[in-house]
Amino acid sequence: MAFLKNLFGGKSTPNYPTDELVVNGEKLKLTFFAHASLAIEYMDKHIYVDPVMENAEYDKLPKADVILVTHSHYDHFDMAAIDHLIKGDTHILLDKTSAEGFVGDCYTMLPGAVAEPFTDVKVEAVAAYNTSDHQLQFHPKEREDCGYIITLGGAVRIYVSGDTEPTEELRAVKNIDIAFICCNQPYTMTPEQAVEAVKAIRPAIYYPYHYGQVDEPTDVEALAKMLEGECDVRIRPLA
Repeated sequence: MAFLKNLFGGKSTPNYPTDELVVNGEKLKLTFFAHASLAIEYMDKHIYVDPVMENAEYDKLPKADVILVTHSHYDHFDMAAIDHLIKGDTHILLDKTSAEGFVGDCYTMLPGAVAEPFTDVKVEAVAAYNTSDHQLQFHPKEREDCGYIITLGGAVRIYVSGDTEPTEELRAVKNIDIAFICCNQPYTMTPEQAVEAVKAIRPAIYYPYHYGQVDEPTDVEALAKMLEGECDVRIRPLA
């Protein structure tokens, strides 16, 4: 993972903070909108994860080469945002439930599925679901929601957890350079579960995400302290 080097952190526009790194000589840019909405730019490809209109002005952003949706909840699947981002050759990868409600061409991603929309972009779907008895109704396993592993240029692997707890499938995820792992009660992980997930995956960089927009937001600074010495924890405004 030594090939990941910071280029600079700053703002791509006055509105959206970014981190920029160099991966094998190519610039990788991560843009943080809000909640679970992210953008990844690598080798002139624009990838959007869970675009939602409330979180960004998608009509003013570059068109998408790839759109990923983890599941059908309103804070992850928004047709209006997708409509602003699509162009003629956009690849739209959706979980099963979102695909059932989508009008147009898309890939249906079931847990374990692999898609390669472009030569330098590979996407693997990872099951995402609740395991705690009091949370099973939020993200049931049988609905087949997804997280995604995005491999860019065969060089860097980014894991976006979607809404999940530390499942068997999550613990099996390996060789991750950058991880976005949710931490949001009562719907996804507790801070202790997020720590467990990070220690299982062992990414080089961990971005807590999906940690706000509830009555009791996660104390991400405390979460970072719990992971001191484990990996590079980077707090970005994704509440």
